[in-house]
Amino acid sequence: MKKNRTVAAVLYGHEYDMGGMPIRQLFPTQKLDQIDPFILLHHAEVKAPTHLPPEKAGVAPHPHRGFSPVSFIFKGGVHHRDSRGNNSVIYAGGTQWMNAGMGIMHSERPPKDIHELGGVQELIQLWVNTPAVHKMDQPQYFPLSEEDTPQFISEDGEVRLKIVAGKIGDIAGPIPTFSPVNAFVVTAKEGGEISIPIPENHNAFIYLLDGQLKVEGFGLVDGHNAVQFNNDGNAITFIATKDTRALLMTGEPLNEKVVSHGPFVMNSESEIMEAMRDYQMGKMGILIED
Repeated sequence: MKKNRTVAAVLYGHEYDMGGMPIRQLFPTQKLDQIDPFILLHHAEVKAPTHLPPEKAGVAPHPHRGFSPVSFIFKGGVHHRDSRGNNSVIYAGGTQWMNAGMGIMHSERPPKDIHELGGVQELIQLWVNTPAVHKMDQPQYFPLSEEDTPQFISEDGEVRLKIVAGKIGDIAGPIPTFSPVNAFVVTAKEGGEISIPIPENHNAFIYLLDGQLKVEGFGLVDGHNAVQFNNDGNAITFIATKDTRALLMTGEPLNEKVVSHGPFVMNSESEIMEAMRDYQMGKMGILIED
C-alpha cells in the first residue's frame, strides 16, 4: 500500500565562492551536516574561460579517499583524468561516478569542444559516503553516457527518470554501489505527475535545479531548493507546476561516524592523518595530464 512521505525540511542552495568558482551548496551547512549516506552536494553552472585553453581550466589534479565523488552533468561536459589511467569525456545527460577508495588523484576539466557546445558547464557533484569496510578498496571509475542510461517514464509521459544507480520497478541503473543507493535524474514537463516508490529504510531528498514542483502533502517547492523527506512512507508524489530538472537520491543510511577533512572522508581522526600523510608521500598516485 502506497504511503507518501512527509517533508522534513526544505533546504535552499546558497551561493558560495569555491576557489573562484560560484557554486550552490545544499549541504553540509550549519543546519544540516549530511543526509546519510550523502555528505555533500554542490550545484555549479559556470562559463568556461576564453583566456585559457580548456585543458588548463576547470579543476586541477587533486586527491580523494574514502567516498565516491559523483558528477551529474547537465550542460557541456567534463573531461575526467585520474592517476589510475582513466581518461574520458562525458557530455550533458551523463554521469561520472568514481569510487575513490584507498586514494586517487583526478582532474575535472572542460572538454576541448566546450565552446562549440555553448561554453557553459552545469553539473551537480554529490559525495556518496563509502562504508568503512570498503574505504580502502582499490579505486574505480564508472563513466556513463546519456545514451547508456536507462529511463523510466511516468504514465502520463510527462516525467522522465534517468536511472543512474539502483532501480525503479524492473529498470536498474548500470552503476554499482557499495551500499543500497538510488540515483534518479528527473526531467518533468509542466503538468507532469508521478509517484515514485522509495524503500522505507532509505533516507531521501530531491534537489530542483530549476522549475517548480508541488509535493503531495506539502506544497510548492522552487528551483535551487532541496526537499529532505521524513522516513515515514514508501513513496514520493509530485506534480510539476513548471518545467523542472531535479536530482532525486535515496540511500540506506550507513550509521557510521564521519570524519572529513578537505578531500578525505573517513571514520576517525587518525585515518584522516594517515590519508594526509599518504597523499604527501605520493601513495595516491601521480596524475600527469596529457
